[in-house]
Amino acid sequence: MAVVGAFGVASTRQQLTLPPYTHTSMHEITQSGFVEVITGSMFSGKTEELLRRLRRARIAGQEVAVFTPALDERYGTTKIGSHAGREWEATVIEPEGDGPWDIRDHLNGEKVVAIDEANFFDDTLVDVAEALAADHRRVIVCGTDQTFRGEPFHPVPELVALAEYVDKLQAICAECGEPATRNQRFVDGEPAHVDDPTIVVGAEERYEARCRNCHELRTD
Repeated sequence: MAVVGAFGVASTRQQLTLPPYTHTSMHEITQSGFVEVITGSMFSGKTEELLRRLRRARIAGQEVAVFTPALDERYGTTKIGSHAGREWEATVIEPEGDGPWDIRDHLNGEKVVAIDEANFFDDTLVDVAEALAADHRRVIVCGTDQTFRGEPFHPVPELVALAEYVDKLQAICAECGEPATRNQRFVDGEPAHVDDPTIVVGAEERYEARCRNCHELRTD
C-alpha cells in the first residue's frame, strides 16, 4: 500500500526514492520521460522549488531548458523569478493556440524541460507536456491550481492528472496564520468581484494567500 508523505514522496513496504528528488532525468529502468507538477497557492514557494530542482539538475551535469508565458512580465520577459528574488533565464512562449508547441522547436537536446506559470497557458500545454515526456524528457511544470475565485485554474488540474509526480505546496494565510491554499485578489484594497477577469498578473500589490475560511469574494 502506498503512502504519500508531507513532501509528496511515496513509500511502500520498501522505501522508494523518486526521480524528482534525485539527479536522474529519466526513469532508470525504462529510460522513459515523465511529468512533475509543482502547484499550490501564490506565495507558497512554487517557483522557488522549481528553481531548486533546476539547480540540482545543472549540478548533476544535465542540460536544462526553461520556458515562461509571454503574459507574465513580473520578473522581466526573459526570466522566471521567485518572490524571494532568485531568477533563471527563460525563453518566452506564446501561451495560446500553437504557441506552446514552440517549446519543442527551442530545444537543443535538453532532457530537463521546465515550464513556469502553467496556469497562464491554454489546454495545448497538456499535449505538449505529454509529447515531451514521450520523447524521454523530464518535464517540470509549475503553476497555481486555483483562480482567485477558488475554482480550478486550467490547464493545471489536467496536468496534475497526467503527471507521475505532484507536489501541492501551501502558503500561510495572511489573515489567520493557518495553511493557505487560495489566492486572494484585491482591487483598490477590496476583495475582487466574482465577475472580474480570471487572469490579472500581479504579486503582493494585488494578491495575498488565504485559507478557505478567510478567502473573500464580492458578489454585490
